[in-house]
Amino acid sequence: MTTPSLPKVAVCILNYNGHQAKHLQRFLPKVYESTYENMDLYVIDNASTDDSVQYLKEQGYIDPKTVSEQRRYLIELDTNNWFAGGYNIGLKEIEADYFVLLNSDVAVSPQWIEPIIELMEKDAQIGACQPKIRMYDAPQSFEYAGASGGMLDKWGYPFCRGRIFTALEEDQGQYDTIE
Repeated sequence: MTTPSLPKVAVCILNYNGHQAKHLQRFLPKVYESTYENMDLYVIDNASTDDSVQYLKEQGYIDPKTVSEQRRYLIELDTNNWFAGGYNIGLKEIEADYFVLLNSDVAVSPQWIEPIIELMEKDAQIGACQPKIRMYDAPQSFEYAGASGGMLDKWGYPFCRGRIFTALEEDQGQYDTIE
């Protein structure tokens, strides 16, 4: 049962040929175990030709137009609209207060949503958030450039926290502040 006062969060994962459902099988169960009470999980499929859509349907992902307590939904696109196009088309089908765009190969902890929504609810000037992102196979290290947030200079070039070129930093709490 959802708490009505909690903002509705739609966790949205764009899928295209999910490596014969390998990533979906490995990571989706953890996303669905999230403790945030007012969350729906959507997979937007970008016209996959592998078995990932079949896998999702077998796991109970249904059309969002269908009323369900299960709260796992599948939006099937007719063509591959690539990354931005797939999200833009799929997100038009979803109603929520907050949208989380999540890659299909990301492991999350059960309480990963709450701190972000709490922060955004407290400060209306925040338009987007990113948690720290660490490597799956080496969780002490940041994943990629900007994995602990990043900034843009006046010309739009990114500079980052967590990794610069090939130098990976270990997470020792140095980026635990909100920036």
